[in-house]
Amino acid sequence: MNKKKFHLAGEVALLIVLLINSLGVDLMSKSGFGISTISSVPLVFNIAFPVFSFGTWNYIFQTLLVITLMILKRSFCPGYLFSFIVGIGFGKMIDVHNAWIQALPNSLPLHTIYFLAGFLLVCFGICLANNCMLPIIPTDIFPRDLSGIVKKNYKIVKTTFDLTCLTTTVVLSLAILHGFYGIGIGTVFCAFLTGKTVSAIQSFLGKHVEFYRATGKKRVALEKNMRHA
Repeated sequence: MNKKKFHLAGEVALLIVLLINSLGVDLMSKSGFGISTISSVPLVFNIAFPVFSFGTWNYIFQTLLVITLMILKRSFCPGYLFSFIVGIGFGKMIDVHNAWIQALPNSLPLHTIYFLAGFLLVCFGICLANNCMLPIIPTDIFPRDLSGIVKKNYKIVKTTFDLTCLTTTVVLSLAILHGFYGIGIGTVFCAFLTGKTVSAIQSFLGKHVEFYRATGKKRVALEKNMRHA
């Protein structure tokens, strides 16, 4: 028996992504278990060169990812221009959330909750971003579009991308700061499980959600929009 799917506007989904992904990143940072693998790269630069905020280093990193995608595609992609704006909004929201999250109480059980909540928020946000049919945060665009370029399953590309970010963070941390910063058991956890978790969420939501464009006529069922098999 076919169940009626919940319809969600891509524009609303993108707004949710900006709010919860930035919150998730800050919660994982607050936990002390290590930040997400993607955010660990700009975090190292933020610690080494605090002239820019963590949020600002995030969209500098995201800009480089978009430029890399256009080089790989060997073409200029106008749709990516809006992703720069989304990336700036994401970076600003990181700074906004960081301002109040620092006031949260500290304890090992609470830090565990912060990390798990942040991890799930980020994974859920990535799933929404990949299906909203709008230009999205560059760190989400990169593995999604790269999976299409190399014709590999998303979870494989995502895991490879996360491990590359982890390796880059380790190298930069040792070379610039002569120690490990922002890297912990949680960072390794994210590197290996983010792609698989996003894939699992995608499979679940695909049975219940259909996206549409409020500003257009496009409509897509979740399970058909990404390489998750």
